[in-house]
Amino acid sequence: MGSPTFSLNNGVQIPALGFGVYQATPEQTAAAVGRALDTGYRHIDTAAAYGNERQVGEAISASAVDRDDVFIETKVWISDYGVDSTLHAFEKSAGKLGVDGLDLLILHHPMPGEFELTIAAYRALEKLYADGKVRAIGVSNFTPAHLERLLAETDVVPAVNQIELHPYFRQSDVLAIDDDLGILTQAWSPLGGITTYFEGSHGSPLKDPVITRIADAHAKTPAQVVLRWHLQQGRQVFPKSVTPARIAENFDVFDFVLTDDQLGGIDALDTGVRGGPEAEVFARENFDFEIPEA
Repeated sequence: MGSPTFSLNNGVQIPALGFGVYQATPEQTAAAVGRALDTGYRHIDTAAAYGNERQVGEAISASAVDRDDVFIETKVWISDYGVDSTLHAFEKSAGKLGVDGLDLLILHHPMPGEFELTIAAYRALEKLYADGKVRAIGVSNFTPAHLERLLAETDVVPAVNQIELHPYFRQSDVLAIDDDLGILTQAWSPLGGITTYFEGSHGSPLKDPVITRIADAHAKTPAQVVLRWHLQQGRQVFPKSVTPARIAENFDVFDFVLTDDQLGGIDALDTGVRGGPEAEVFARENFDFEIPEA
């Protein structure tokens, strides 16, 4: 069974369940993406900053799946913000991916300290969209305040806002404004892996007794339960794995339904504690690396 789709605010259809390649090395990426396409995934989420766009493109090109059936999403890094720089960033990404156009291009982070550059980058996305080079545009890691300022100074409402979102960090305020504005929320670190990266974390949601009990009740894994929680609440997800068994497991989430009580029980696990960095740290002086031309 293939993934169902969500409709973006411009009518473009995006698979509800996609495949992520964050932290996959270039050597791992082509094989993992190829396996994902064979499994049934039809959305691949990458980024210029991941350093693996070329391998994503190679895997899609080598696959028996037609290019038109694969939804490709990538992100512009902050070092390429600005109208001309962002237009060139599209050319760099498209060239590495081996495609003429992209299905979805988004800004990787806001830069609160230089938000005029964020606005300029988004205006470049608007031009790419108007010119038909991308089918949809969006943002990532934007707070309600960032969205409000962006909308005050640009014309196209983002199709997506990709944010850290898992059972231990639900970001209800962002979910609410995304919903009000017709923006699809995409969940990065949807299984909560980010929570295990740092000292003092709450540990993995996949080991939480609330989630393991629900998994036992459905004869599913905790990861499958968490992915199902996202999907039933209308969020697009793209779990990442380079392990064939996990790639298959993460796609096997369409044959069961969580009850309202189970969904609410997972919602109640929210700690309000972010695992990843706050948006305010994203400044060129903190993340000053350039995206190579090739």
